[in-house]
Amino acid sequence: VQLQASGGGLVQPGGSLRLSCAASGSIFEINEMGWYRQASVMQRDLVATITSDGRINYVDSVQGRFTISRDNAKNTVYLQMNSLKPEDTAVYYCNADIRPRAGWTSMTYWGQGTQVTVSS
Repeated sequence: VQLQASGGGLVQPGGSLRLSCAASGSIFEINEMGWYRQASVMQRDLVATITSDGRINYVDSVQGRFTISRDNAKNTVYLQMNSLKPEDTAVYYCNADIRPRAGWTSMTYWGQGTQVTVSS
């Protein structure tokens, strides 16, 4: 199982970016998917999560600015980021709780990270 993240880049304050993360490989089912971020040496913090039935959770600092969504047919999770602020600058990581085969225990997989820089 692999998670491939894309969509990061450099954007001015107030701008927008859309991150994507596609899961591939042996996948029986995907439960929760999410986005986390890590700024420099700080810990990796939760940004948003979405369950397989669409329940969503956001960290307070992105509520109203970021939107998480998923396409279950494509095994892909998205993060639409609007009204970006310099403090949103970080490496963004996607993760997913995946059951590779029926009857197997699900595991958490991580993508490789994509840099988001918000600066004028």
